[in-house]
Amino acid sequence: MVRPLRNFPADSCLHIVQRGDNRRACFYDDEERIRYLELMAQYSRKYHCDLHAYVLMTNHVHILLTVRERNAQSRFMKDLSQQTAYWVHRRHGGSGTMWDGRYHSSHIASEAYLLICQRYIELNPVRAGMVDLPAEYRWSSYRANAEGKGSNLLTPHPVFMGLGRDAESRQSAYKALFDIPLAEKDLQRIRFAAQNDFALMKTGKSGSDPRV
Repeated sequence: MVRPLRNFPADSCLHIVQRGDNRRACFYDDEERIRYLELMAQYSRKYHCDLHAYVLMTNHVHILLTVRERNAQSRFMKDLSQQTAYWVHRRHGGSGTMWDGRYHSSHIASEAYLLICQRYIELNPVRAGMVDLPAEYRWSSYRANAEGKGSNLLTPHPVFMGLGRDAESRQSAYKALFDIPLAEKDLQRIRFAAQNDFALMKTGKSGSDPRV
């Protein structure tokens, strides 16, 4: 199946997934994870992308961002991928890509799915059995979003800001969302949309369509 062209206008919110080449590990130690976060911060500022959530897994990454310019995610991911590969190859030797083809992107076209997708991202280490609680995993945005741990990387989405009048109330409300398990249908929709570069949106009776 030919993937649809990705042409996202300014202010689009996107769920981006990128996997290591042949699903091999893309992070071997904390120094590499720290460097990846530094590059994310650098290129998100350069290309005017607001980062809302992320998780660095062993062999893939999830990023939730809003582009402030049309298709800014393309330039952001191009430089992030290339510079990460360049830096890793300098440390370990080798050449070529360390990523499995192009990244996948899903347009979060419904505010109803924004926080669901954000929780999906930050719960990845729990679903993978790496930790029991999202706060136990260092390499995600959970502790910044739910506990107020300082981060110069993130810009809260307006939907997140609407959870409360101040930071403490927002963090409390957001943390409480994690007491509610993600519905299986939402997990399936998020995965299907990301794998196939489809939009993720709420629908009426047609909601059984897995492409939305």
